[in-house]
Amino acid sequence: MSDLKPPPRRKATSKPSVSAAKPGRRPKPVDKATVIEIFRRFEAANPHPEGELEYVNPYTLLVAVLLSAQATDVGVNKATRLLFPLADTPQRMLELGEEGVREKIKTLNYFNTKAKNVIAMSKRLVEEFGGAVPRTMEELTSLPGVGQKTASVVMNIAFHIPHIAVDTHIFRVANRIPFVHTKTPLETQAPLEKLVPDEFKLHAHHWLILHGRYVCKARTPECPRCPINDLCRYPAKTL
Repeated sequence: MSDLKPPPRRKATSKPSVSAAKPGRRPKPVDKATVIEIFRRFEAANPHPEGELEYVNPYTLLVAVLLSAQATDVGVNKATRLLFPLADTPQRMLELGEEGVREKIKTLNYFNTKAKNVIAMSKRLVEEFGGAVPRTMEELTSLPGVGQKTASVVMNIAFHIPHIAVDTHIFRVANRIPFVHTKTPLETQAPLEKLVPDEFKLHAHHWLILHGRYVCKARTPECPRCPINDLCRYPAKTL
């Protein structure tokens, strides 16, 4: 899921600094007031963050997110530009068939498994949901190939139901700032959604991915240009 447009480079506003923990120690999560200020800055820098996965309706978004596992959004878009003109509804996808789907997405990792899941998912949508994409976590995750992260992305983007789908970028950022102390992306979603104020929750997913992808990078975070540098407690900041 999720290469996104890089946020504009903005100079951080002047705010009281937050002392970082000493290297080797796990810093205490930031307080509520700091959480609010962090997201206020993200919003000021990029009020309407958008993803780069191309889609035309909730169904094609669901398919695109499913295909994005272990793949870049650029690669997924190249494949779906061939796929979606032929199959932009569950019924049309079934008419194309598994072999037809496989042929269009063969440049992606695990394309055989993904083609099977796309067809099985489309069949379920037609038979049980009248061809419409359901709007609940329980129903979405009952579909073949659709896990909590994929369902959260679809609910958040297609239906504007606030969810924070936690990928490796969000997991890293959430534990570096830190908002939370968690061991896996999956267990990070619930406490993060509870922590983020409602007014920021719809776009929080995008802001955190953008921050992790373009600023708070895995190997060499770009701390000097980070808009929340003075609020972050990550002990291994770059100079």
